[in-house]
Amino acid sequence: MARVHNFSAGPAALPLEVLQEVRSELVDYRGSGMSVLEMSHRSRAYQEIFDDTEVTLRRLLGVPDAYKVLFLQGGATLQFAGIPLNLMRHGRAGYVVSGNFAQKAWAEAQRYGEAVALATSGDTGFDRIPARAEIERAAAGQDLDYVYICQNNTIFGTQFHELPACGETPLVSDVSSCFLSEPLDVARFGLVYAGAQKNAGPAGVTVVIVREDLIEDGPALSVCPSYLDYRLEAAKGSMYNTPNTFGIYLCGKVFHWVEDQGGLEAMRERNLEKSRLLYDYLDQSALFHGHAQPSSRSIANVTFRTGDADLDAAFVAGAAQRGIEGVKGHRLVSGMRASVYNAVSLDSVKALRGYMEEFEAQNGTR
Repeated sequence: MARVHNFSAGPAALPLEVLQEVRSELVDYRGSGMSVLEMSHRSRAYQEIFDDTEVTLRRLLGVPDAYKVLFLQGGATLQFAGIPLNLMRHGRAGYVVSGNFAQKAWAEAQRYGEAVALATSGDTGFDRIPARAEIERAAAGQDLDYVYICQNNTIFGTQFHELPACGETPLVSDVSSCFLSEPLDVARFGLVYAGAQKNAGPAGVTVVIVREDLIEDGPALSVCPSYLDYRLEAAKGSMYNTPNTFGIYLCGKVFHWVEDQGGLEAMRERNLEKSRLLYDYLDQSALFHGHAQPSSRSIANVTFRTGDADLDAAFVAGAAQRGIEGVKGHRLVSGMRASVYNAVSLDSVKALRGYMEEFEAQNGTR
């Protein structure tokens, strides 16, 4: 079986062991005579799958009892609206605009109240995370319902390595592309959410972890659709409507796989090793240049370019010929991007670095 080196930003590589286990259960799930794809979400067998998935995630992250864990649909993008609709009780929230998805979340929030841009790195092409002190100064005394960040910016390859301290103001974070890549102190947040298709499972599942006291009175705005009502979703056990049953099942498999690999501390060490292998080469390369400033570099998405669009295209084409897929950069940034998520092996990263060295040896004198 030929498997490529998959650096796609999402949907992304899944652990081979998980795929093989799912394949073995696909037609007949543990003697049930049916596939999980065919199973009623109200059945006892499926409820056991769902409960195990939630319990495993809580154990992995150390989620406090005071938080609800929801498995929703609509992608992370739907939560750009869900968050202000549920949490903007006084009509004013702060946003750190550190990349494309943070910018989209900020723009969406402006439909429902006053969304204040506390800080941005747009003036330098989103190549850095705004300074923590700048964010904290801007948020101080604003009487905000929450402060919103995107912890890892998939397109630009930047990441918060220090969280802003905003006192009693809840911190809300989109953690989609760094979810399960390293430990996450859930208690630091009022709400965190993630699209599963990076590290946690297939596209179509969104995990929302929210502090119960923030939603116990229901949505902040009466226009909030029932489907986006976090209190209702929590009361219904994420089954207000038919959930993405197979996607949640697959997420549960991935959660167990992460535990089997040693948990989130082990994931962090592996991901640091992989990303450093590429960053160390970029730092000494005369041809390739990283997009993110060193202090803001992501351990999940490594972005780089040559500065020549034709060379970049040639690099991507040559990579595909060598079984290295998914390295074309996002259209907003161009260049290249290597997403080194949990399921991407060190051998794959070594293959990419080896090709970078080969390509520079052949093209570096142009």
